This record gives sequence, C-alpha cells and structure tokens, in this order.
Amino acid sequence: MPTETLTAERILEATEEVLRRYGPAKATVVDVARALGVSHGSVYRHFRTKAALREAVTERWLGRAEVALAEITGAAQRTAPEKLADWFSALFEAKRHKAGDDPELFATYGVLIDENSGVVDRHLDAMLDQLRQIVEEGVRAGDFAATDPAATARALFDATARFHDPAYAPEWRKPTIDAEFGAVVDLLLRGLRA
Repeated sequence: MPTETLTAERILEATEEVLRRYGPAKATVVDVARALGVSHGSVYRHFRTKAALREAVTERWLGRAEVALAEITGAAQRTAPEKLADWFSALFEAKRHKAGDDPELFATYGVLIDENSGVVDRHLDAMLDQLRQIVEEGVRAGDFAATDPAATARALFDATARFHDPAYAPEWRKPTIDAEFGAVVDLLLRGLRA
C-alpha cells in the first residue's frame, strides 16, 4: 500500500492534533513526526524550525476566519449594513464555536498567538481592511456617514472586542450574550447611518 505524500498541510493537521493532545508547552516536532509516521527530519524539510511550524499553524487557524469573512465582505447581494451585521455575527460565532467546541485547542491557540505577534498583526490588518471596505461601500451607497473609513473600521472592531477577543471567552456562554451582542451591533449600525 503506497504511503501518503508528506505535505505541509498534512503536517499542519497533525500538529493541531498533537497540540490538542499535549498542549503547547509539551508538544514537540518529534511528536508531530511520530503522529505522521515519519522522521522529525522530514517535518523539518517543510518547516525549518519548531517556531516556524507553530507560526504556520497559527496562520492557518487565523486564515480560516479571514476567508469566511472575506466572502461576507464581497457578497454582491447584500447591503453594507447587512454585511456589517453578518460580518460581526460570523466572527462572533466562529470564535464562540472554537472556544466552546474545542477548549483545549482554543487555549493552545491563545498561547501560539502570543508567540506569533507578526502573524496576528497581519490577521488584524486583513480583518480591519475588510471592515474598511464594508464601511466605504456603505458611504458610497449613502447608508453610512463616515469621514475616515479606516478609523471607523478600527472603532467598530474595538467596540465589539467583547465578542471576538479570546480574553472574553468565558462570557460567551452566558444565556444573555446573544441579546447583548445584538444590542451592540444595532447601536453601531444606528450610529453609522447617514
């Protein structure tokens, strides 16, 4: 039976499993290699260092959210106010889903994010750019009044931090959180109206 080709994607998938099992402090490249049935040298051919592997895992995880949010940003059949509400709802739901369904891996990513500030900065820039695009679209359509769409995007992101910053994850299980989220988004949308 032929063995499956070792790819960066397979290594990243195995690394997620190893991180979930052992946590970021104890997971090693040798553990990843063992999970894949290869030598640790094979893993290092794809990722030169343990830090590079951990950075790639972090980038992959954050990138998933960016892709889903980009689809909302580019949706042709939605107005800017609808896109903005959908964008924040998708972000909140994705974060809440990750925190609730896989708390071990969510905690692990918290550690990895702290290690990889450059990856996180690029991720935040991408998300803020998506928000800026939605705000600009709303201004062009006359739905939003914003003189500086980039600053407005940042303010919107900051104003909703409670619903996407992992530091607030324990609050996401509260029975009133959906109503609180809806109230914040409604307030922001009313404040943006032209």
